[in-house]
Amino acid sequence: MRRIVHIDMDAFYASVEQRDDPRLVGQPVVVAWKGPRSVVCAASYEARRFGIRSAMPAMRAARLCPDAVFVPPDFKRYKAVSKQVHAIFRRYTDQIEPLSLDEAYLDVTAQRGGLETATDVASAIRDAIREELNLTASAGVAPSKFLAKVASDWRKPDGQFVIPPQRVQAFLEPLPVGKIPGVGRVTEAKLAALGVRTVGDLRRCDAAALHQALGQFASRLLRLSQGQDDSPVRTERRRKSLSAEDTFAVDQPLEALEPVIRRLADKVWASAQRQGYVARTLVLKLKTADFVSLTRQQTLATPPATQADFVAALLQLRSRVDRPASTLYRLVGVGFAQIEPPGPALPDLQPSLFDLEGC
Repeated sequence: MRRIVHIDMDAFYASVEQRDDPRLVGQPVVVAWKGPRSVVCAASYEARRFGIRSAMPAMRAARLCPDAVFVPPDFKRYKAVSKQVHAIFRRYTDQIEPLSLDEAYLDVTAQRGGLETATDVASAIRDAIREELNLTASAGVAPSKFLAKVASDWRKPDGQFVIPPQRVQAFLEPLPVGKIPGVGRVTEAKLAALGVRTVGDLRRCDAAALHQALGQFASRLLRLSQGQDDSPVRTERRRKSLSAEDTFAVDQPLEALEPVIRRLADKVWASAQRQGYVARTLVLKLKTADFVSLTRQQTLATPPATQADFVAALLQLRSRVDRPASTLYRLVGVGFAQIEPPGPALPDLQPSLFDLEGC
C-alpha cells in the first residue's frame, strides 16, 4: 500500500508577489501582462472572488475587477522559490514527481524524516513552507496519486485532507465526476448525457454505453471509480513536446500566417537540434479571434530530415484548417509531439495533443 502526498502551492505566482511586496497583501492581484493579447497566469484568492481564473483573457479580468492590481510574471523568481520548496520535500523523500513549479507528488511510503505517518509528513512539509518561505500550501494524503490530487483541493487554501484506505469507497461515492483529473467540461457533459454526475453513478453506468461515448478513456474512468490507480510516482519525467507560439497584436487571416509559422518553426527546429530531440509527430495550433482553439497534427513515417521539410509539413497542416476564409486568428503555435532522444530507430508513436498555451 503506497502512501502518497500531493502538495499544491496556494495561488503560487500571486502569493510570491504578495509576499515580496507587502503593498499587495489583501489586494486582488492578477499575474499577467496587462494588454489586449495577454492571459492570466495566476490570480490571488482576493481576485478569484471576482471570478478571475488562470488562462482567462487579461482584459476580461480587468472588466471583472477594475481595481485588480496587474503584476507582470517573473518566472525566474518563481523557479527559484520552487527549488526552495523542493529542497523541503527532499528532507523526507527522494521519490518526487514534479507536475509544475507549484505542485508535486511525493511517495512517502519509506520516508526518511522519522515521522510515523504520511499525514505527519504532509503537515511537516506545510509547516516548513509556511515558516521558512512565508507561503502556504495545501496537501492531499491518500493511497494513490489520483486520490491524493483530489484530496489536496478539498480544503484549499492552506488546508490538508486525508483519505485513508478504508474510506476510499465512501469518499468516492458522492464525488462529482468533474473532480476526477482529466475530466473536463466536454467529458463531463458526455457523462451527464448518460446520467452520470457522481463517481457512484459512474460505477453503476453501463460499461458498453460508457465506452461508446468516451472510447478508451472509459476504461481508466471505470478503474478510478473503484479507487484503482497503480501509477507510481515517477522521479524522472521525460519531456513529451517541444513547441513555440506567438500571439498577434492584431488578428490575422489564415493566409497571412506563413511568415510566423516559418519563424516559429526555425525556433523549434533549432531547439530540437541543440537538445538532440527527434520526433515524427508535428503539431500546428491556432486560436481564433473568439478564442476557439484548433489543433492539426500529423505523424510522419520518419522524422523530418531538414528544417525545410519541417516547415513544409506545418504548412500542409495549415491547409487542413477548414474554417471560413474570413476567420481571423489571434495565436499560432507549432511544435513536435512525442519527442524522443536520438537513436537507431523510433518506435511506433501514437498521435497526441499537447498544450501550447502560455501566459
